[in-house]
Amino acid sequence: MAAKKKAAKTRTSKKTVAKKKAVARKKAVAPKKAAAKKVAKKKAVARKKAAVKKAPARKAASKKSASAPPPIGPVPGIAPYVEKKGEEYMNERQIEHFRNILLTWKSELMQEVDRTVHHMQDEAANFPDPNDRATQESEFSMELRARDRERKLIKKIDEALMHLDNDEYGYCETCGVEIGIRRLEARPTATQCIDCKTLDEIREKQMG
Repeated sequence: MAAKKKAAKTRTSKKTVAKKKAVARKKAVAPKKAAAKKVAKKKAVARKKAAVKKAPARKAASKKSASAPPPIGPVPGIAPYVEKKGEEYMNERQIEHFRNILLTWKSELMQEVDRTVHHMQDEAANFPDPNDRATQESEFSMELRARDRERKLIKKIDEALMHLDNDEYGYCETCGVEIGIRRLEARPTATQCIDCKTLDEIREKQMG
């Protein structure tokens, strides 16, 4: 009987010790969990604040990109003209805008022509191999054709500048109506409205 009582006491004491250890472990783990929760909460708050700060910047950027029209026309460095409500067609601001486009475009074309001339002078060589000579002549021929097109374009630009000086720029030479800002942005040397140009192209196809 004494042995049984002793064994029961031993089991009870072991249970008590195990229970105390479990409670101690819980007490030790609880502060760590609380600290981890606090850290996670702080990080979440910081992320929210950062997102709130970034949101206006993103909105402003999206508004800016939405309001700014994409660059069009032959001179991408010049922003498209923004018309004001009720403003007069071909007023001083518009004339200055298109004069800037035409002069910049002409300058770029002239530089390209000069570059081709210098390139041909520098690269011109009397190759002994007929294949090399033929390749060089073919390259020069392609460049000259491109430059010839550009020289014709420069002539059209000069004519457009002359129309600007004579207050004739921006009006269809066939019917006299306004060509329109957007069409002139895309093709600053245009001399016809879109309707007259379309009719001319249809006639050319029928005759050709």
